[in-house]
Amino acid sequence: MNLGSAVVRVLAGVTLMVGVSAPAVVAEPGPEPVTVGYQYRQTYLTAPDGTRLHADVLRPEGISDDTKTPVILTVSPYRSHTAYISMPRLEGGPSVDFLPVDRALRAGYTYVIVDLRGFGGSNGCPDYGGAGERSDVVTAVEWAASQPWSTGQVGMVGVSYEAWTGLLGLAAKPKGLAAVVAFAPVVDPYSYLFMQGVSWKFSGKPVTESGIRPADQVGLEHLAIASTPGRPDDSPEYQSNALQLTQQCTDEYLALTGDHNAARPGWRERDLVEAVRGNTIPLFFGQGFLDQNTRPDRAFALWEALGPGDHRAWFGQWGHSDCSTKCGAPQFNTEMMAFFDKHVAQRAVEVPGPRVTVGQFDGAWRSEAAWPPADSRRYPVDLHTGGYTDRGLIPGADREIWSISEPFEQTTHLSGVATASLRLTGPASATAAIELYDVEPSGRATVITRGIAPVAATTDIRMLAQDWPLVAGHRLGVRITDVVDDVWSHAPANAPVTVTAARLDLPLLTAPRVPDLTGGGSEAHAKWRAEKTTTIGPEVLNNAVMFMNLPNETGRR
Repeated sequence: MNLGSAVVRVLAGVTLMVGVSAPAVVAEPGPEPVTVGYQYRQTYLTAPDGTRLHADVLRPEGISDDTKTPVILTVSPYRSHTAYISMPRLEGGPSVDFLPVDRALRAGYTYVIVDLRGFGGSNGCPDYGGAGERSDVVTAVEWAASQPWSTGQVGMVGVSYEAWTGLLGLAAKPKGLAAVVAFAPVVDPYSYLFMQGVSWKFSGKPVTESGIRPADQVGLEHLAIASTPGRPDDSPEYQSNALQLTQQCTDEYLALTGDHNAARPGWRERDLVEAVRGNTIPLFFGQGFLDQNTRPDRAFALWEALGPGDHRAWFGQWGHSDCSTKCGAPQFNTEMMAFFDKHVAQRAVEVPGPRVTVGQFDGAWRSEAAWPPADSRRYPVDLHTGGYTDRGLIPGADREIWSISEPFEQTTHLSGVATASLRLTGPASATAAIELYDVEPSGRATVITRGIAPVAATTDIRMLAQDWPLVAGHRLGVRITDVVDDVWSHAPANAPVTVTAARLDLPLLTAPRVPDLTGGGSEAHAKWRAEKTTTIGPEVLNNAVMFMNLPNETGRR
């Protein structure tokens, strides 16, 4: 055992212990149990470069070995027999937590789970969405499609990294891939880890929901997961593969995941927005606006890049999940399974629901043909200028410049991706962040969205997507600052930054919306309302209010 692997083994042990001993901090629904009987076996696939990929195969109970069924596939780094991510699995057998295995088996599908290279029972180096992992997806899909018990039609499904592998399938177009369901995916791993070079913070769940872990540590976490040992009842090949991570694998993985430079070829090669442009394979796609893991960022660029096809999307007020249990929308499971039945099982069914299901921040749900909607028009706003100190952590008026609109006479609906362009003087080691707030008459202000970039002569900032009605009597608040400390990890420059010009572009709907879908709130929505707030005092309100020339804003025209 080499030094690098030994360190990772220790990290794996710590991760597992955290999973065992950490107190529960959220009251979310648990994994969906598999209540139907099934036939289970394990096998190995061989990728073109010789990598051995472990697979768990679950077939409906009572059917013969040569009975053909459609296939649902998940390709994952998280499906070790010993632990699901960092949660120990005491019962052994296939790792099916948070997968729609029960529904798939009941509907007559075979469910296949394949470990990515370097994870679970597969050998090789973890590749973080690179060419090796794309090859793994192709191998898994084409193997599942070619089996004597398969109809040749394969659908992929997953959340987070397991949704990323589905998008890798769309990019590679393997024979037999009939449809993909991908929620909260990694679309561009650079943007997932860094916002224009500034490291995101991620939660330390299950220890805490607060942002404590910078993106630079994601590589270590994944290597720890990759070093999770097998179980005593696993095959010798499984046990050997689970513990074969080399120093070279470790070094290459950390060199990539810790690199803040967006121009690195490895990052450009892993950006899937262009790779899926024009895709016609049906995609059922979802992203929560309140997701603090895979942020609501470049997912929408990928959605808009798709070609013609029976694509569906869900965008709304939930966190890092699909909508099986956590979005407050009981129709999700029906729509998802109908999507598979139509495109994978090729049954004569129609998928209910609209092309795009949208959950607004006010808790209402509506149908859209596109998102951002076709009538989302961009309104330019000139903001207050001035200066701030890039010093982080310690709050103070010298860290922010506020601009606040006049109250709105009626609902003004933000829907899309807001952007800002700032003219700045200051060191390149400093950062410029911008936050939008929904400001109530009392001065209570709730974060709508935010973005960040390093200081430059002209600094362009893309904010996170949102769909947010600002109701009558409320104002729009805009804060320019150095960094939002619970969102990004930034070493302060301890230097002044001067804003000589600032322009905000707001995507606002030109036609009012009438909610027309059933749905309730999510736990992430309730937490955001409670936690992502501040109170703007009269000293700011008295000096920062300005007319922004926005629709429905009171004041001069």
